[in-house]
This record gives sequence, structure tokens and C-alpha cells, in this order.
Amino acid sequence: MARSKIPDPLSRRHLIEREMPPAQALQIAEAYLAESRRVEAIDFLRKAGASERLAALRAEAIAEGDAFLARVVADAMARPVAREEWQALARAAESSGRERYAAEARRQSERGEE
Repeated sequence: MARSKIPDPLSRRHLIEREMPPAQALQIAEAYLAESRRVEAIDFLRKAGASERLAALRAEAIAEGDAFLARVVADAMARPVAREEWQALARAAESSGRERYAAEARRQSERGEE
């Protein structure tokens, strides 16, 4: 079995807390993404300054109806989810059977804030 390129949990914590070159942070983020571990990749994408990749991840979260992922990415980008995005997320969540995420997205869109 091939060894994973992602750090163990303790190493991950240490890596997040220290400074690192953007290229190294991006490499770690891509390793997480390759294993479909998107939430864990977000801190490293932020450290790498990969704003385009974060924006793409945000768009994926909205299209999939994943309210949790959308909120985590929005926090990393320091850009709240807009009302229109919450509405789109609610529709996507409803169509994929994610009723809790749909309800959360509807509440957030009614509030008009993150």
C-alpha cells in the first residue's frame, strides 16, 4: 500500500501554526484534495494564497449544496456567503436530499448575512 502524502494529525497542526513557503502549503493542500479531504485542505490553500482555488472550492460547495463546506471556505476567504449564494446552495441541497443544509441555507439567505 502506498504511503499517503498528507501529514498525520499532529504534524498537520504544527504545519498550520508555523510559517511555510506558499508552494509547500499548496503541495500539502493538493495532497488533501487528491484524497477528497477538502475541509482539511482549506487551511493550506489559505496559507498558499490560493484564492482562485478557494473560490473554486466555494463554487463546488454551493453547487453541491454543502453548507458546512461553503461556510468554512467563506471564513478562510474572509468573504461571507452572499444571499444569492445561500439561495443557490439551498436549491442544490434540496435537489440532492440534504434537507438540513437546505434549511440552514434558507435561514441564512433570509438573514441576509453569513
